[in-house]
Amino acid sequence: MSRAEFEDPRAARTRARLRQALLDECAEHPLEEVGVAALVRRAGVGRATFYVHYDSLEALAVDACADVVRDAVEALHAWRGRPDPVHAPPALPEFFAGLLPHAALYRTLLSPGGGGPLGRVLHRDLRAYSLRERELAGAADAPLVASAVAGTFGGVLADWLHGLLEGTPEEIADQVWQLLVALHMSR
Repeated sequence: MSRAEFEDPRAARTRARLRQALLDECAEHPLEEVGVAALVRRAGVGRATFYVHYDSLEALAVDACADVVRDAVEALHAWRGRPDPVHAPPALPEFFAGLLPHAALYRTLLSPGGGGPLGRVLHRDLRAYSLRERELAGAADAPLVASAVAGTFGGVLADWLHGLLEGTPEEIADQVWQLLVALHMSR
């Protein structure tokens, strides 16, 4: 069971308010300029309440952006049957387009190449999902391909957000999709 299944509904609501307040603050200011005082004022909670739930603004930011990780994993696996090797499933370009409103925040948490606190969460979760899928398929190279998929996707995503790769959400989705299909077909 996940943390959400055990969490008190009041705590879940407080965390949701803090996450939304952070996203709202980061729409107006870079994360580096956001202070706990302004954040808790916007969320309507006390400073002590913030620290009950998070030990830092970065921890809150990673939690607030964790949905991106889940969305990425779902977008990459939103196909059935034999994948089109050229065009990404519709969920993948939608995922990339959905990043744009909070791109500055994601760039703060996801360094070029796919590192940073959000990059670590993305790599861990995407690798685990890919590994599980490859093992269910009986692939002998499951750990290697799972690591390659997570590293490739995280690196491309981060580099695109940082402007190191050019392309529309549709173009970058198709390009990363082609790389990932090639990795899955390798032996």
